[in-house]
Amino acid sequence: MSTTLEKAGAASRAGGTWLDRWQPEDAAFWASEGKTRAWATLVVTTFDLTLAFITWFVVSALVVRLPALGFRLSTDQLFWLAAMPGLAGGTLRIAHTFLTPLLGTRHVVALSTLSLLIPAVGWFYAVQDPATPYWVLMLLAFASGLGGGNFSSFMPSTSLFFPKRLAGTALAIQAGVGNFGVSVVQFVTPWIIGLSLADGMLGEGQILRAANGATKTVWLQNATAIYVPLILLGAVAAWAFLRSVPVKANFRDQLDIFRLKHGLIMTVLYIMTFGIFSGLAAVFPLLIKQCYGGLPGAPDPLAFAFLGPLVGSLARVLAGPVADRFGGAKVTQVAGFGMLACTLAVPFTTQPTSMADFPYFVGAMLGLFLFAGIGNASTFKQMPMLFPPRQAAGVIGWTAAMAAYGPFACGLLIGQSIAFFGSPNAFFWWCAVYFTACIGLNWFFYARRNAPNPC
Repeated sequence: MSTTLEKAGAASRAGGTWLDRWQPEDAAFWASEGKTRAWATLVVTTFDLTLAFITWFVVSALVVRLPALGFRLSTDQLFWLAAMPGLAGGTLRIAHTFLTPLLGTRHVVALSTLSLLIPAVGWFYAVQDPATPYWVLMLLAFASGLGGGNFSSFMPSTSLFFPKRLAGTALAIQAGVGNFGVSVVQFVTPWIIGLSLADGMLGEGQILRAANGATKTVWLQNATAIYVPLILLGAVAAWAFLRSVPVKANFRDQLDIFRLKHGLIMTVLYIMTFGIFSGLAAVFPLLIKQCYGGLPGAPDPLAFAFLGPLVGSLARVLAGPVADRFGGAKVTQVAGFGMLACTLAVPFTTQPTSMADFPYFVGAMLGLFLFAGIGNASTFKQMPMLFPPRQAAGVIGWTAAMAAYGPFACGLLIGQSIAFFGSPNAFFWWCAVYFTACIGLNWFFYARRNAPNPC
């Protein structure tokens, strides 16, 4: 097995993909050449990761418009469409977990980014025809999960480029800015679909019928068309500028991460933070519509839904340096208590009698996004401190894969909660129990005084 940072391997693979040497913990190496390449790599991969998140969550911005355009879809079908990218993203992240040591950063980032064209182009055509079969929409929703999968190879790759003292900051920047893709797609979509781009060359408009009977023309296909040239740019940039750290291991070698007790514990903790962040980001528009859509003066879901991912993403970026300074475990503990308090508050706002409850609902949800974002950063600080570089990269990829099922789990569980109990409250009570268990785990193993594994 060849896993050390000093083993070259460049001679074994042509094309200049693999670096001859990479020692970020060596101060002289970091100052002379490591720092510049690491931060440049972070810029390219973060741009591509943002596109990946946009692709992954574009379905959440589309599904709330489909019924008004003539698509005959039940509430259950809409929640399934919103959940399907999460199922795909989690499953594809399992594969991505092992790709970086096999193929290297350059190949993985470039080819994964290029694959985003499949859902982008597919949805471009599908939304223009209300007769598009439901099974086709489900396939395209699954294909959007290609964007979700990329996280579990991009982030482990980044962890290899930086010294441990900067790991929390670098990973928080990449994941946090990448997470902004969720807000971008939910904020930009309502605006961009109101424009006829390229003098109508991108297709005809569709008639959108509002609940009050009003109509207007929209171009829903623009929601994915605008990202096609950016996807191409991101793939070309990755191939042209990225190189791969010589940390290699075959598939069998990498399976050793499943024997790590703390790998399992960190997976449980990251599901609490990113699983909830990604899950609620995917269903937030539908949740607003379900809880408040029938009231006089009901809000446009997409006018508020982007705020949750925006708050969570910004919190992740800012919390990275804080975790580097004070320790990831302590910050995770604060995040866990904050998430618990907010999730206990949400059920009191989900069965309103008027719009007067809406600000409290949005406030509780934004608090949940805020503390989840903080926890996303702090848990990714903990992992590089607990494991050596190659194993840390694998654990990061695996935990991200499991947490990526968040959109699927949240969409399914909230849908079932509404179907059985008439409200999403059962889901939030379950979250409160889960958060309590995670707080206990983190405190016992990592955050308390004299903890066996402080990180």
